[in-house]
Amino acid sequence: MRSIPSNLSYLFLHLFAFCYYAQVTNQSPPNFTQHVSEQSKVTDRVSRRLIRTYQLYSRTSGKHVQVLPNKKINAMAEDGDVHAKLIVETDTFGSRVRIKGAETGFYICMNKRGKLIGKKNGQGRDCIFTEIVLENNYTALRNARYEGWYMAFTRRGRPRKGSRTRQHQREVHFMKRLPKGQQLTHTSHHRPFDFIDYPFSQRTKRTRYSLQR
Repeated sequence: MRSIPSNLSYLFLHLFAFCYYAQVTNQSPPNFTQHVSEQSKVTDRVSRRLIRTYQLYSRTSGKHVQVLPNKKINAMAEDGDVHAKLIVETDTFGSRVRIKGAETGFYICMNKRGKLIGKKNGQGRDCIFTEIVLENNYTALRNARYEGWYMAFTRRGRPRKGSRTRQHQREVHFMKRLPKGQQLTHTSHHRPFDFIDYPFSQRTKRTRYSLQR
């Protein structure tokens, strides 16, 4: 009679272990995509910032985005214009960036009415844009503060209100271009490849000869 409680305890222990194992194995794996999306919305103050310099070619106006000294933004600049040179700073490890004019130092921002304006201090979320590479290889720039509002310009190069923009519209499509006369790599920083002919050893020669046969 004393062995029955012992057997029951042993059975309950196995049942408990089985239930615990089933609960652990049924847990869904971590959603890495969701984690990246959440982290991309937070300013990364740890990682090294990437700074790029390029021009933004507007698909509709056929000109380049420029930041003028009067803090106005338009897409009427010719290729190589001094005000069309933009400095792009990464805000997170994702694709959020801050864009400012290299000549004026003003950041491209968006106010609550959806109008593009220039600001000296670009730390606010209204001055952060998410780069979205589209299927047609153009890039769209969505504002971080006003979700669903994009940087856009009309055929005449005038800014379009963000509240009237959608990702599929031509007005929000841009192409990144290097400033006129700037090379992809700087020759002073990158040495050309040196091709070195190493002499074949006797073992290497025998191996090549056996392969040829």
